[in-house]
Amino acid sequence: MKKIFYILFLIVGTSAGSIAQSKSSLPLDPSVKFIKFYPNPAVSNINFEFQKDYDKFYTFQVYNFIGKKVYDLKTVTPKINVSLAEYYRGVYIYQLRDRTGKILETGKFQVIK
Repeated sequence: MKKIFYILFLIVGTSAGSIAQSKSSLPLDPSVKFIKFYPNPAVSNINFEFQKDYDKFYTFQVYNFIGKKVYDLKTVTPKINVSLAEYYRGVYIYQLRDRTGKILETGKFQVIK
């Protein structure tokens, strides 16, 4: 019985090490955020502010939970204020993309009314 646990320990330990190595080779660190947003949940407006340098050629989109684009900003500014007057209650997804269309950051926020 001890041999079985030892073998399982070796297998799990080896695979966990290889997973850690593959995650470290990812190009973007998901813990580094470009955008801070508040308040969350939001009622009437939500603010997005860049934490780092930004490029005015970034694009910013907001999608509802079923994937329909409800907001599209082609030229961003350091602070973006989105009015939620036309938004329904629910969860929304935001995406920040560079000029080639690559997603730099994505996140979600909630609208309550």
